[in-house]
Amino acid sequence: MATTPKTAKPKAAPATKAAKSAGEGKTTAKAKAATEPKPGKKMDALQKPLTPSPELAEIVGKDMLPRGQVVSKVWDYIRKHDLQNPKDKREILADDKLKKVFGRDKCTMFEMNKYLAQHLK
Repeated sequence: MATTPKTAKPKAAPATKAAKSAGEGKTTAKAKAATEPKPGKKMDALQKPLTPSPELAEIVGKDMLPRGQVVSKVWDYIRKHDLQNPKDKREILADDKLKKVFGRDKCTMFEMNKYLAQHLK
């Protein structure tokens, strides 16, 4: 009895990550519609215009602004007046206007949002 060697069948190459993700870069109209806010839907908390207190209005202005823009304007004020501690840039050294908002002489950049939230309605 003669034995014949078994021939190996070529296996299909496994799909690579690049091949799988090639179609992910394209956005469809359906995907775009899912990311856009729908009419009548509640506004995101960061986009909702808020009124600054009189103390905060001295820095950012009296107009209603979203929270993100308030933080941005406060950072612009801090940089313009060179109020960051030169040894530790995370620390903000408050001038007279910022003392009214922060309630203290200095605070860290991480505490700043806590104090700003008390001055936005």
